[in-house]
Amino acid sequence: LGILLTYTYATKEAMKKTKKAKLYVPQIDCDIRAGKIINPEFIAKCPPGCQDIKYRVYGTDIYASFSSVCSAAIHSGIIDNAGGKILVQKVAGHSGYRGSFSNGVRSLSLPRWRESFLVAEGKPRKGVTYPSTLEYSSSKSTVVKSGKEYQTSPVPNLATQTATTTPPQTTATTEPFTTTPKPATTPVTSRTMTAAATAKPRPALHRVRDTAFRGSSIPSSNRNVLRPSTGVQRQEPIAAFRKPAGSPAHLAMETDLWKPGLSLFDTGFSSKEELQTKPLESRSQGNPNCKVDLSFLIDGSWSIGKRRFQIQKRFLSNVADALDIGSAGPLMGIVQYGNDPSTEFNLKTYTNSKDIRNAIEKIPQKGGLSNVGTALSFVNKNFFSDANGNRGGAPNVAIVMVDGWPTDRVEEASRLARESGINIFFVTIEEAAESEKQNVIEPDFVDKAVCRTNGFYSLSVPSWFSLHKAVQPLVKRVCDTDRLACSKTCLNSADLGFVIDGSSSVGTGNFRTVLQFVANVSKEFEISDTDTRVGAVQYTYEQRLEFAFDRYNSKQDVLSAIKRISYWSGGTSTGAAISYALEQLFSKSKPNKRKIMILITDGRSYDDVRVPAMAAHQSGVIAYSIGIAWAAQDELEAIATDPDKEHSFFVDEFDHLYQFVNQLIQNICTEFNSQPRN
Repeated sequence: LGILLTYTYATKEAMKKTKKAKLYVPQIDCDIRAGKIINPEFIAKCPPGCQDIKYRVYGTDIYASFSSVCSAAIHSGIIDNAGGKILVQKVAGHSGYRGSFSNGVRSLSLPRWRESFLVAEGKPRKGVTYPSTLEYSSSKSTVVKSGKEYQTSPVPNLATQTATTTPPQTTATTEPFTTTPKPATTPVTSRTMTAAATAKPRPALHRVRDTAFRGSSIPSSNRNVLRPSTGVQRQEPIAAFRKPAGSPAHLAMETDLWKPGLSLFDTGFSSKEELQTKPLESRSQGNPNCKVDLSFLIDGSWSIGKRRFQIQKRFLSNVADALDIGSAGPLMGIVQYGNDPSTEFNLKTYTNSKDIRNAIEKIPQKGGLSNVGTALSFVNKNFFSDANGNRGGAPNVAIVMVDGWPTDRVEEASRLARESGINIFFVTIEEAAESEKQNVIEPDFVDKAVCRTNGFYSLSVPSWFSLHKAVQPLVKRVCDTDRLACSKTCLNSADLGFVIDGSSSVGTGNFRTVLQFVANVSKEFEISDTDTRVGAVQYTYEQRLEFAFDRYNSKQDVLSAIKRISYWSGGTSTGAAISYALEQLFSKSKPNKRKIMILITDGRSYDDVRVPAMAAHQSGVIAYSIGIAWAAQDELEAIATDPDKEHSFFVDEFDHLYQFVNQLIQNICTEFNSQPRN
């Protein structure tokens, strides 16, 4: 019995040591944002001292992925300023994040972001394997905190095994947001075999397409009428996104021959001319004049047929050659859609045209319908993220290839994608003839989807025979980054001028509260010399330019400058201040910037505000007025751009100013997103 007890005790001690060795938790710093960590679910340890205003948090309960992970954990109450272990789960982006004050941390609002995360108590979930090393996106230095691997229980499921270059993934049958990594090498063969197997029950449909391709008189409408009867579709795992570095612009080409209303095939190509695509000289970094992050949405539906699918792949290869893919130039990924979309490879998977051509050659056809709207939603929520290779400073471009017309609606998905800053192009091949339009679910789907309806963002190709002619026109448009209008969002395309009342009635303490409000509003914008710029004017009887739009080029510099503004004290000449701001600030705005004035005052002006306000409106300034305490409502409405109720605010106390940050940003973005697209 003694021997047995001794053995049992020794066994338990050994198990404790083993278990203890496995339960290693990687540590992260206070400034680490969730979007910089590639792992979709992980446990980490936060250090003490993360309850600091410099660690930004966006949202409440569910947080935008560029929030500080540890500061968000404090805001949610999972840990306190002493630090501790937390469980982080990535989820899809949201259309709005609500700011709040909780547990000593003030989170900010955000109109929308592409990726979110949840924070929970740092206890492993049963059946989930957690990484002992966190993999960071390449924008962060490749310093990885390491340790021994830990897990709660063995997970033998082969579906969770990934290629050696894929970061450790979690497996969870109960969580709807988990992503399944795309298998490497051998699964490619199995996918090809599966695609061939699912194609066998559908020979008649492919014969219709192939016969028509040879010049048969069978109308092209047959392919779309047959779309609903799709048969069996291969189930394919969604790829784990991988990230490349680089940017886009491009070829030193002749002047773009495109003009509004001009047909693609009036751009200098002969009907008998074959495009000779010659690989460019090898450039390790790509073409620096074409820095774009590009997603191709390719049509894998059954209606396209085998031969046309191969033509589509050759077209993609030719575009990759013409772009000159590279880490300092354009980056390219591909999403194939049918009934459901899946990522073939993302922005960081390949960083040269040769590797992309080889990868394109291996893509099998998915089959199914042509659900373009579903594919656009997928790209908006999943494709352009930091973890998947999105570089931030490069315009996001989505090029949709469509055989005929979509089998679902695209308008709402396209609108959300455009509001996220994605430039949507459509390449439609063999679009509906007049007799076929009754089969189209959503008439004018291209104009409802593209970034602008002036023809720049759409190419209509009459025949698959002519698709090769679209390579150069498409590349020239994609690389013309100055015309990629949807890269501009409400947060990165303004000259934002604050006109601040520094009169005696405000007082020193309240003036600091006003400056905090100005800082909180400014934090919401993407600030740089090419994005939103910020300037400020303080006024009493006189006016003083605190700093101009071109003075500071980073958010931190702007916030520091706001903090340094000294209280002036004096009278209240609001009308003269508006005229001064128009002359000293907004007259120096860049032509492609929206001019936004936010005027803050606590009393009635000693001079007239109507004439100066009208002059500002006529010069294109969008004016918001914020009144406090004794401010005159009639003057606030006169200063504000119409409609008044969306551009003027009133609060009875200075301490309540913070309540209007979210509403002000929302109104600015709503107005931006309602602009006409012609």
